[in-house]
Amino acid sequence: MSDELERRLAKGDTTVFGELFTFHRPRVWQIIHFRLSDRIRGRVDPDDVIQEVFLEAEKRLEHYIHGDFPSFFLWLRLVVGQTLSKIHRTHVGTESRSVLREANPVRQVLWANTSMCMSQRFIAHLTSPSQVAVKAELIDEVRQALDSMSEMDQEVLALRHFEELTNQEVAIELAINPKAASIRYMRALERLRSVLEQMP
Repeated sequence: MSDELERRLAKGDTTVFGELFTFHRPRVWQIIHFRLSDRIRGRVDPDDVIQEVFLEAEKRLEHYIHGDFPSFFLWLRLVVGQTLSKIHRTHVGTESRSVLREANPVRQVLWANTSMCMSQRFIAHLTSPSQVAVKAELIDEVRQALDSMSEMDQEVLALRHFEELTNQEVAIELAINPKAASIRYMRALERLRSVLEQMP
């Protein structure tokens, strides 16, 4: 069904956009939930971000129709990144450079720091008063372990494990072949598992 809708949209039938967005909405929410900085999570509701992504994507449909994108979802993910970047700049202000820092200048515009996002999500289940006391320390430990990986391995792990992209989509996003993406994912998982197993 989504393939047919995507073909119609690519040919200029913008009436199918709402249905196509609804189909991808769970995946969009997953990306937003992962990439939204904890520093503004209390002020920004992921559902509000989804609404903003919808409006931004709707305004830019000509960009998709006349562009050369591997899929509607990956184009939509680009819109998500641009929207989150704007939200982070708005709420974090002059600190946004550190919130969004990445070695790759293109990624710097779009995504919050990947290792910090992953660290926060891995430790997010700690909520009791006694757990909160060590939460920041554990986040820092996990982040150090993630920072010891290459940026490419971090991204593969983030895209597969947290954003739930397929191996093929990861390969396209990172401009590597699918076999390399799969190998990197398994290697990053093993490395991270060995670190987490040593934590209390």
